[in-house]
Amino acid sequence: MPAPQSIEWNTLLGDNARTGGQGVRTIQAPKQAKWQLRVGRSIRSAPVLRNDTLLVASVDGALHAIDVQLGRSRWQFQAAGKIHGTPALAADLILFGCDDGKMYAVYGDSGKKAWECVTGAEVWTSPSIRNGTAYFGSADENFYALDAATGSVRWKRALGGRIYSTAYVSEKNIYVGCGDGKIYSLDLQSGNVAWSIATGNGVDSSPAVDGNTVLIGSEDFFVYALDADTGAIRWKYETGLGILSSPSVHEGLAVIGSKDGFLYALEVNSGKVRWKAQAGEVVTAPPVFATGIVCIQAAGLIAFDIATGKMIWRAGLGGSVQSAPVLTGSNIYLTGLDGEVYALQ
Repeated sequence: MPAPQSIEWNTLLGDNARTGGQGVRTIQAPKQAKWQLRVGRSIRSAPVLRNDTLLVASVDGALHAIDVQLGRSRWQFQAAGKIHGTPALAADLILFGCDDGKMYAVYGDSGKKAWECVTGAEVWTSPSIRNGTAYFGSADENFYALDAATGSVRWKRALGGRIYSTAYVSEKNIYVGCGDGKIYSLDLQSGNVAWSIATGNGVDSSPAVDGNTVLIGSEDFFVYALDADTGAIRWKYETGLGILSSPSVHEGLAVIGSKDGFLYALEVNSGKVRWKAQAGEVVTAPPVFATGIVCIQAAGLIAFDIATGKMIWRAGLGGSVQSAPVLTGSNIYLTGLDGEVYALQ
């Protein structure tokens, strides 16, 4: 596997399988905790692994860099507001948004600030990076394209509502949900709207793109599969409540959670339900694929068999609303709403 920072970070947690740049790994049920560290009052974003450093953003406004061997802090960067978004990796920089309306970039080795870019409202989205450009939306209703090395604005585009969806950036287009209930496709170079399609409620889910199909959930209870070129609906599937979870896609299967507490496995081509499984009272986190299983952080960390939806194992740690685990093959790193960070092995 290449080092995570050398991989293009095109979507939430880097790839369709939401692995944070780790790739789909073989993972066993954890047997014990290697270490545990409290970093703040609350954590609402997912951790990201950069080489042997775990990056964790707390609602207190600090980005923590933790040595994964020792479970100790290497450095921390204090922002001026709360942090709800998941960090992203861009070469030697770590990018993350903040409630103070800024997108920050800090150096991965030192935590020193490289640049900041000011928007007009809180930034809860995670930046997506492709070919040296960082793309993200803000609650100021604008979508931004920045030079990832300097933070200078290349373009920005006003959309019709607040943006809490992390974009998927393909070779030519950007796909993103919006608080106005629409899913947008923007031109990569100009930010011009290529197409938009309305759903029945706000879209805070972050899309995945498999081949020529855009997959995303809406608060109108539906999972949508759209033609990437035209926005035409290929299929949609209704769950029991609104969808804040983001789809994870691997080998033709899309898995997504719903506020109804279930995890749904849908075939990308047809929308056919392979299985649905109870995962908690509410599921808003993105699933993460490993070999033969998909993990979700809901009422603890739960692993389901990809083929059948049968629960394989459950770890009671890290019950969280929005977080996702890092699965390395030998270790599992996860965070909890209570501000705890865990390393399991």
